[in-house]
Amino acid sequence: MNAIFFWIVAISFGVAGYRQIAAPDGMAPGTSPMEVLGIGMIDGAGGAVTLAIGLIGVMTLFLGLMKVAEAGGLLAVIAKTLHPLMVRLFPDVPADHPAMGAMIMNLSANALGLGNAATPFGIRAMQQLDRLNPVKGTATNAMVLFLAINTSSVTILPTGVIALRAAAGSTDAAGIVPTTLFATICSTAIAIIGAKLYCRFFPGGESVPSAEPEDDAAADEETGAYPLWVSILALGFIAAMIPATVFWGRTIAPWIVPGLMIAFLGYGLVRKVPVYEVFVEGAKDGFQVAIKIIPYLVAILTAVAMFRASGAMELILTPLGALTAHIGLPGEALPMALLRPLSGSGAYGILAAVIHDPSIGPDSLTGYIVSTLQGSSETTFYVIAVYFGAIQVKRMRHTLWAALTADVAGVAGAVFICNLMYG
Repeated sequence: MNAIFFWIVAISFGVAGYRQIAAPDGMAPGTSPMEVLGIGMIDGAGGAVTLAIGLIGVMTLFLGLMKVAEAGGLLAVIAKTLHPLMVRLFPDVPADHPAMGAMIMNLSANALGLGNAATPFGIRAMQQLDRLNPVKGTATNAMVLFLAINTSSVTILPTGVIALRAAAGSTDAAGIVPTTLFATICSTAIAIIGAKLYCRFFPGGESVPSAEPEDDAAADEETGAYPLWVSILALGFIAAMIPATVFWGRTIAPWIVPGLMIAFLGYGLVRKVPVYEVFVEGAKDGFQVAIKIIPYLVAILTAVAMFRASGAMELILTPLGALTAHIGLPGEALPMALLRPLSGSGAYGILAAVIHDPSIGPDSLTGYIVSTLQGSSETTFYVIAVYFGAIQVKRMRHTLWAALTADVAGVAGAVFICNLMYG
């Protein structure tokens, strides 16, 4: 991110400087390229703080609701549902091994948009997988598959993006729920296929096998997991949501946010959770998160404002946008598609800049695409660096290939479904 931030600023300054030198004399005050660049910097920094302040309310609301769901054991329910599928996806990881539980909790948290909760589970899973690793410092097939699924995980509820869209004045903030679900199903399916396929070209990577072959059904019962048919039924329900969201997405979307409020609070009451106290506790976390991101928003939104004000963005996006427009990807959405695997804060800043741009807005086709890309993909390079860094893995084998293939599938899925629903 250091290099990305510096080069955005440097290129903006260089382009504005060239235009300033080449500009004719006698320009009106405030219209010269360098003056426009300076004004853009100040406006970008001020807009970042305004955005963060507006985000506090919606962020506290959604994190409060998620805290109620978490306290009611929703993560555990999802974990029990996923367990029978996970033991079959990861045959060389014992069903009762701590790695299996940590991976399931990580994927469950990702499905609910709980990125902060997912990371500790993910690091724990990698540490446990490393205990099964016969060649320390080299990624096993299980590690590669887990990271590929992690970076493309099926997302049922992209709470953070919904909150940001609501703060931007969207009349359909939850309209990205169906598009995000579709895109993440595409990317996760390709992640699994890619990880299984690429491992043939990267020999080795087998984990230490368990002492005796595991009986999958017995293992499911032993760990308290639901039967396999429940998992298959859940997958079938999610798959059935795809055509439903395509045909009735616009009708369903307005019900999602109010429905989440009553559903999560009602779930908490049924589970005997003190919903008010737990909601407030979660809302405190939301307030802290909103405050903490102010410096990041100031940095990236100032850089993006400079890039746009200098004319550099127009120089790059005009020719590329002419090409990608033929496949339904507007030029304004290109920076998000390119930057999302590299930098989470950078992509977040671009999302904020796009949906707050009066000429674009959150409810335009471009607004839906960038919102879906943010909600349906992960910062691939960051996740790989953090997770492998935690266990000192230097030879990551086919991890990057599998993850980037899934990223491309996610972008393609997001562009397709957004054009189909909102184009």
